[in-house]
Amino acid sequence: MAAAPPILQFGTGRFLQAHVDFFVSQALAAGRGLGGIAVVQSTSDPRSSARLAALASGRGFPVRVRGMMDGAVVDAVHHVDSVREGLHAASQWERLRECAVAAQVIVSNTADAGFALSEQDDEHVLSDAMRVPHSYPAKLLALLHHRWRESEAPVTVMPTELVARNGDTLRDLLLALAVRWNAPAPFADYLRDTCVWVNSLVDRIVSEALHPIGAVTEPYALWAVERRAGMTLPCTHEAIEVTDDLASHERLKLFVLNLGHTCLADQWLRLGSPVPGLTVLAAMEDAAMRGELEQTWAEEVMPVFDALGMGERARRYVGTVRERFGNPFLKHALADIAANHAEKKKRRIGALLELADSLGLPPTQARLRRLLTA
Repeated sequence: MAAAPPILQFGTGRFLQAHVDFFVSQALAAGRGLGGIAVVQSTSDPRSSARLAALASGRGFPVRVRGMMDGAVVDAVHHVDSVREGLHAASQWERLRECAVAAQVIVSNTADAGFALSEQDDEHVLSDAMRVPHSYPAKLLALLHHRWRESEAPVTVMPTELVARNGDTLRDLLLALAVRWNAPAPFADYLRDTCVWVNSLVDRIVSEALHPIGAVTEPYALWAVERRAGMTLPCTHEAIEVTDDLASHERLKLFVLNLGHTCLADQWLRLGSPVPGLTVLAAMEDAAMRGELEQTWAEEVMPVFDALGMGERARRYVGTVRERFGNPFLKHALADIAANHAEKKKRRIGALLELADSLGLPPTQARLRRLLTA
């Protein structure tokens, strides 16, 4: 069997195809990539299985980049060929264990519930080599336990899930699980001190899947990576920014782009969802919907960034987001954005209001406070 690729990726969805897989493909063509990617399906979803089969074919897939960048139209199709292997965790566990030992970088995007544990997971997965855990964290713990027993070599773990401090969160989750499962203390030391857990933030709208694989995405792309000693990046790419101030990137995205999406979705819901397929673009072309969003940004969001000393940077980012929301090519449905609306309001709007209160700002964010409690 061929040597295992140096990058192990959990997740088969369109976001990773148009983000990590795309970046690595471009970097490899320029001689700036670590190597190929082994993609892992960790669920039984038949849609994921169809994507995995296409990924495993080795033929690559298209990513169509469409939108506006600095006022100019961008519309180009790129062939992505960085995926070298496709693995189904349930049926190819032994090969996945081999890949986990060989990997230099592990990336993931397992959706909102990806870090959730399962009642089906238990400690026997650490002693029974061929027992496949159910949840992603348990799978990762078992794979790292196998790696530790084989070599104790460091590995960089880079989750891209939209969870604050995602690397630290995933590390702490695995450490707690290792304690619960009575794993050896030296293994816990390996997890904490040898493995490199990287916090990062991804910012790219990938609005449409192509079939069987591929995606339509916008020109804008950012992967902000918090600097960590000893970390290995999957590639060098213009969209990857290594930073000592990840929190500022997180605040910009959460309180401008994500909050903006939630405000538009809330307006759509308050209207009784009259147009099921209404998109972000259509909302931005509606004077009333756009006007409410623009006022919210200007009157209720920007004062918070001004108090943080980030006002000028935040206004530049609003301009970028405004252009992205007005992308004439992306079919970004408000119905999709409205999923898990209550949780998104808490994470995006509630967090902004808590920050405003902690900064001593007057409670004048009437729209956002009303939206949060509605």
